[in-house]
Amino acid sequence: MASTKDIPQFGQLSGLKVLSTGTVVAQPYAAMLMAEAGATVIHVESTLAPDTCRAIKYAWNQEHRNELAMALNIPSPEGREIFLKLIRWADIWMESSKGGTYQKWGLTDEYLWEHNPKLVIIHVSGFGQEGDPQYVSRASYDAIGQAFGGYMFINGMPEPNPPMRAVPYTCDYVTALNACWAALAAYINVQKTGKGESVDIAQFEMMMKIQLHYPMTYFQDGVVLPRFGNADPKFAGYSAYKCKDDNYVSIGLVGAGPMKRGLPLLGLTGDPDFPAGIQLALRGTPAGEKLDAAIQKFCDEHTAEEVDKIFLEAEVPCSIILNVAMAEKNPHYQARHVFTEWEDPQYGKVKGVNTMPRFKRNPSKIWRGAPLYGMDNADILRELGYTDEEIDQFYEKGVLKAGEGCH
Repeated sequence: MASTKDIPQFGQLSGLKVLSTGTVVAQPYAAMLMAEAGATVIHVESTLAPDTCRAIKYAWNQEHRNELAMALNIPSPEGREIFLKLIRWADIWMESSKGGTYQKWGLTDEYLWEHNPKLVIIHVSGFGQEGDPQYVSRASYDAIGQAFGGYMFINGMPEPNPPMRAVPYTCDYVTALNACWAALAAYINVQKTGKGESVDIAQFEMMMKIQLHYPMTYFQDGVVLPRFGNADPKFAGYSAYKCKDDNYVSIGLVGAGPMKRGLPLLGLTGDPDFPAGIQLALRGTPAGEKLDAAIQKFCDEHTAEEVDKIFLEAEVPCSIILNVAMAEKNPHYQARHVFTEWEDPQYGKVKGVNTMPRFKRNPSKIWRGAPLYGMDNADILRELGYTDEEIDQFYEKGVLKAGEGCH
């Protein structure tokens, strides 16, 4: 168990107080990033059920490090009182739920600002807090955000293959990253103005936002771009290729420099389809088809490691497509300490992904493994001024819960 006083001072966000009441990934991951950077994060789960993330073995343990944990029935009268005390404590409150959930409980932004005028509020939902009522109240998961946001449509192999969800939980992670930067941007502005802010983040919008030229191609040219699979939709020589040893490489033979250095490797020097100074070969052209065929032939004759070495020596962008077992053995991963070990209250010593990005002067760190369900209820409530007798009563009434959902 731990209280806010037990959190060591470190990182870029030391002293920042964050209350997180969302579930799974789309919002909680944002709070965890802040916790790794030194913020004090209290993550509140429902007493009705532990966070669904706990049901995915090791997911909770990777993505809730450095946090304090409560399990609280927020809509109950006693839970509401505790929640408002936490709101008065927090600099940032982040939540994820169907649009309008907290409004239905009478916990509107305006009401919360009465308790904390400088509070930054981050609402994460599938479809937003306002808009067409038929959509605002809809439930959402990662795949729903990808589908409604148009992202799933452009991923996967070409027709007649179906659209494909980008895994794992790409929509949730993109949403969380936007929630994180938006929260910090709003917090910076609050320091200047003294007035709180509320941010409405819809999963589907975050997915539409990261589609490069796809939306404008439709609006300007009336063209809905199809799925292209692993191949770049425009440039040949920019795709994934299977090698002699059944491993894969990703190659980007695009640009004047890479083309000049890469074409000799493929036996295409002097070919009339590849004149001196050529910068790229477009997909679907004779040069594009010839380039992809030559790369595939080269890969058929070499292992992935050989292709990687030869192309990189020629300064052509290339990488073996790694799985985590391959990554662990990679010298660059090792030199940058991408993986690390820490003590976890559920599993003991564990190994997973380190904190990142890296700050030189005020680095992030792991000071605590992901807490068990409701693990810090008592310590947090004592800090808020509650007695042990009151805390016991909260457990009896179901306002608090602990010790379940930890497997």
